[in-house]
Amino acid sequence: DPSKSIIAGNTVLYGAIEGECYLRGVAGERFAVRNSGATAVVEGVGDHGCEYMTGGIVAVLGYTGRNFAAGMSGGIAYVLDEDGTFANRCNLAMVELEPVPEEDDLMESEHHIGGNIEHHGRVEVSSDMTRHDDERLRQLIENHRHYTGSAQAAKILEHWETYRPKFVKVMPTEYRRALSEIETDQLAANSAA
Repeated sequence: DPSKSIIAGNTVLYGAIEGECYLRGVAGERFAVRNSGATAVVEGVGDHGCEYMTGGIVAVLGYTGRNFAAGMSGGIAYVLDEDGTFANRCNLAMVELEPVPEEDDLMESEHHIGGNIEHHGRVEVSSDMTRHDDERLRQLIENHRHYTGSAQAAKILEHWETYRPKFVKVMPTEYRRALSEIETDQLAANSAA
């Protein structure tokens, strides 16, 4: 069972600055430590996942070990929290846990007005990390299924309305503040122009 088998060792994606990684199985300890720009989907991680992460996106479609997100100051992570115990394994010193809300109405309106949408009508994965979580997460899981043939990804997608509410978004508090300041500055510059 790939979702229960360790297929990648410790420190996979250590210091990654870009690229995509889809692992059909579980990674060892310190997955995506110091990740500053890579996008990754994995079916479980050992202790200290996303430690000192400064950028990028990680989706975990299964269990995490303890001390997840210790020192995480940037980027975002989505974790499938099927049994509701993830908060006990997450280091909440620098991050907040949020739900992944359904955004169908928002996405429909964005498709009509342009927004941060790619040419094929999907959210650019790395755009606006404070919104579009539903679409971004679903797109990552679809990519994971496409590249790996993952049964776990297929099951989640087939029962999206059941699984989406079980995902938790891990958002660094200072990262959110910085993104908010950038957005405010951009709006001010656009209205002045």
